[in-house]
Amino acid sequence: MERRALAEPFMGVTADGKVEKGLFELAQTGVSTEPVAKAARAFLAGLTDAQRKKTAFPVDDNEWRKWANQHSYPRQGMGFNEMTPKQRELAFGLVGAGLSARGLKLTQDIMKLNGTLGELTGRHDEYTEWLYWITIMGEPSTTRPWGWQLDGHHVVINYFVLGDQVVMTPLFVGSEPVEATSGRFKGTIILQTEQAKGLEMINSLKPAQQAKAILQKEKPGNNGSLEAFRDNMVIPYAGLKASEMDPDQRGILLELIGLYVGATRADQAKVRMSEVQKHLDDTYFAWVGGTDPDSVFFFRIHSPVIIIEFDHQRGIALNRGGPPNRDHIHSVVRTPNGNDYGKELLRLHLEREHGR
Repeated sequence: MERRALAEPFMGVTADGKVEKGLFELAQTGVSTEPVAKAARAFLAGLTDAQRKKTAFPVDDNEWRKWANQHSYPRQGMGFNEMTPKQRELAFGLVGAGLSARGLKLTQDIMKLNGTLGELTGRHDEYTEWLYWITIMGEPSTTRPWGWQLDGHHVVINYFVLGDQVVMTPLFVGSEPVEATSGRFKGTIILQTEQAKGLEMINSLKPAQQAKAILQKEKPGNNGSLEAFRDNMVIPYAGLKASEMDPDQRGILLELIGLYVGATRADQAKVRMSEVQKHLDDTYFAWVGGTDPDSVFFFRIHSPVIIIEFDHQRGIALNRGGPPNRDHIHSVVRTPNGNDYGKELLRLHLEREHGR
């Protein structure tokens, strides 16, 4: 999949195979990115020369696209398993500088649940809380383009920075299990608010609206389509359009989107949500599965500037081969129409600064 995907020039997720132009622009947001640049410089300064060499890539390197959810995928960069306690502190300082407190907690909780998976399966060499890697693309700056990536099983964060603009997609979060009921991390649980808010959204709809939103009432398998090596997916708009929702329903939809956008810093999230709201009338909500409190389901939110998927998955490491269940969740956020990894902003920057 990687070879086939990287052989294709990047275009981005589209609704019909054509990139919609004019959606993204170089702009001043008034939100400083100095804290994350400072944290990145501190992280790099805390590495040895050899470690720094394997962690740093050019800003336009294909390394951005070399991420995967699978635990067995070979990663580049600096692994948490190789870091000293001080280096881990600096690494989490970098992640925390770019994310909200809630986003950082979700990231760390997913890492802990990977340790729980190791306890449950006995495969401690494959599943631990430290099998996650960080790479830095470009040189940390408040004026020049750069970014960082965290890559590992069930959590992938791509964080592109240009001036005071940030693009934090593709973003992958999930886990199997989603709750630690025993072991070192007992009590850790993730994505329950997103799960509940999705159900609130579908159940806020009237029967005629549900008839449009629900694409399929049965969910026999996995439905996600935005995961690794799917940078150029064509996903037609489907479901119920937000322009057909009443104000309360639109409010719930925005709250659901906000749970994902809110993984980044509050000031950056505000900028991103204003972009989402600008295209709210052209946003679709689609559903697969049941609508009862204990149902398994899939939902997609799709607009010209954001696409989000939440999917209850079949078991893989636990209960392999069974039907989709609530103890294995994948959720992905992308920026369609060419701006995943900030690629459209980078293109516009190079065009403005270098005429290419």
